[in-house]
Amino acid sequence: MVLASMVSMIFRVAEIAFAAIVAGLTGKYLHATEGTSAWNQGRFIYTEVVAGLSIILALIWLFPFSSSFIHWPADFLMSIMWFVAFGLMVSWLNGSCGYVFNWSGISLDGTATCSEWKANVAFAFLSAICWLVSALIGIWWVRRHTTPVDTTGTYRRRRWYRSRV
Repeated sequence: MVLASMVSMIFRVAEIAFAAIVAGLTGKYLHATEGTSAWNQGRFIYTEVVAGLSIILALIWLFPFSSSFIHWPADFLMSIMWFVAFGLMVSWLNGSCGYVFNWSGISLDGTATCSEWKANVAFAFLSAICWLVSALIGIWWVRRHTTPVDTTGTYRRRRWYRSRV
């Protein structure tokens, strides 16, 4: 239980950090293209919304209570949303910056837009993986801590006093 809580907290912190990076890079682009049609910026608006939802949900679920494991369907849904954002950004790049995961030629001077987009794509992918692992931890925890239902259909009456069996 303690190990699962610690691992869950580590993944929640990583989810917050990755979502903040994606929100910052995407927000910088949206600010630079202010005034263009929202239809042209739909994929980036979607990515920004997913990043914002990720930050909010990861902050709420950061603290390790047993109830933080039972919402694994929401973790799985967030993972799917991140994979969609990842795909939308890869599709937008369309090879204009070279292969998406080719990290040669990365510079940190702030002028290389391909470097920023590759970082944005990479952190979106990492966030999707973190949300997926959080969902898998939640599934494991729920399956481990729930009791199986008796499917035999027999009804057994409980005694009113303690049994010494």
